[in-house]
Amino acid sequence: MQAMQYLTAAILAAFVGYVGAWYVGAIEGNFALLLFLATVVTGAYWLAERFVFLPRRRRAAQAIEDAAAQRRLELDRMGIAKVDGDVQESKDRILMQPWWLDWTAGLFPVIAIVFVLRSFLFEPFKIPSGSMIPTLLVGDLILVNKFTYGIRLPVINKKITQGNAPQRGDVMVFRYPPQPSMDYIKRVIGVPGDEIAYLNKRLTVNGQPVETTALPDFLDEDTMRYFKQFDEQLGEKRHRMINNPDVPAFIQGASDYAFRENCRYSVEGVVCKVPEGHYFMMGDNRDNSLDSRYWGFVPDANIVGKAFFVWMNFGNLKRIGPFQ
Repeated sequence: MQAMQYLTAAILAAFVGYVGAWYVGAIEGNFALLLFLATVVTGAYWLAERFVFLPRRRRAAQAIEDAAAQRRLELDRMGIAKVDGDVQESKDRILMQPWWLDWTAGLFPVIAIVFVLRSFLFEPFKIPSGSMIPTLLVGDLILVNKFTYGIRLPVINKKITQGNAPQRGDVMVFRYPPQPSMDYIKRVIGVPGDEIAYLNKRLTVNGQPVETTALPDFLDEDTMRYFKQFDEQLGEKRHRMINNPDVPAFIQGASDYAFRENCRYSVEGVVCKVPEGHYFMMGDNRDNSLDSRYWGFVPDANIVGKAFFVWMNFGNLKRIGPFQ
C-alpha cells in the first residue's frame, strides 16, 4: 500500500506540474489530452478499487469481526457474559477509502461525465477577442455543439460519424491552421467549391453579391467608437456585421498557406476558390479579424463544432441566449 501512495503522489504531482507549466506559459498545454489522461488514470484506479482494494479491505474487516465473534464464544464457554470493546470502529477505519484512492477513484465518475459531455456533446468556450462583434462580444461564454458536424474522437479529432456539412453562415469553432493547439471562432463564408470575393469590402459568393441592409451604427463600448453596421444574409441565415470605413480594403500581411494559389490578392481585396474539404472563414468584425483572408482555408480535420448559445456573460446577463 505504501508503494501505491508514492505512485499516486507522483502521478498527481505530474498533473499539477503540467497544469502549472501551462499556466505560466512554459509549455503549450492540451486540455483535451489532459482530460483524456485524467479519465484513463482515475478509471484505472476506480477499477482497481472496485475489484481489488475494496474486496481486500472487506476481507480484512470481516476477519476482525470473525476474530471478535470467536473471542466472544470462547469467553461464553468460560462463563464471561460481558465483553469490553467494540470492533465497529476498527472495521470502519479499515473500510475507509485511503486518500490516494479518494483523489483518484473517487473523482472518476465526475471526470468521466465531463469527458463524455465535452468530447461528444457540448464544449464551453470563452470569447477572448472582438473579431466576432457584434454577434459575439468579448467575455461571452458560449456552448459549442460537438455532434452536428459529426462526432470526432478526442485528442486526435478523427471523425467517426458523418454528421451534417457546415453551411454558409454557421458560426464555427475550429483549430487555427497555423497553430492547431489554438481554437478560433469565425463564420463560414465559403464551402468547398465556392468562389469567394471580398473586394472593396463587398462580399460576393459564386458571382452573386451577398445581400446586405444598413442598420444603425454599432457602438463598441470597449473602444467607445461607432462602426458601420449591416444586416447580412448568407444562405438562409441572417446576421449582423460591422465595417470600419477608415481601414483600407487591401489585405496586408497574408501568409504563405496551403492552396494559396487558389487566391488572388489586389489593392481591392481578395478572391479565393475554396478547395475540396476546406472552408473559408471570416469574422463579423470585418476590419478587425484575422481570418481566412490572411492565413487561408480551414480543413475539415480542424473542425471542433458549431457555436450556437451564449450561456453566460458576467458583465451583461442580457447576452444569454441563442445567436445566429
